[in-house]
Amino acid sequence: MRDDTTAVAKRRMNRDSLLLKATLRFPNNKEDREVRVRNLSAGGLMAEVPAGLFRGERVDVRIHNIGWVGGNVAWVSEGRVGIAFDHPINPKDARIAVGISELEMPPHLKKLNSKTAPGKLRRV
Repeated sequence: MRDDTTAVAKRRMNRDSLLLKATLRFPNNKEDREVRVRNLSAGGLMAEVPAGLFRGERVDVRIHNIGWVGGNVAWVSEGRVGIAFDHPINPKDARIAVGISELEMPPHLKKLNSKTAPGKLRRV
């Protein structure tokens, strides 16, 4: 038997607070809605959404660098919604910049960081 206090603490520790835009879609309606994700975990997310969502409703969410993830609305409260994913994701993937791996430096920064870079910048 699990202690509820321990379960709540573990759930909070596993959430990653952030501000990220995502796309919300209902399977029966192909109209997309942009939402702001406030926290993200392997099992779900919390987002700010316009009114009109109901607990238990089926949704798909497109998350940056992750793609479309299916899930269900777990709760709705004051312009926010919790969505439980069907399958776990890696929430750290949502923070990776587009087109840049963790180990790769963008070319313009490599140039500035190199020892052969000129000592002074010139005005163009």
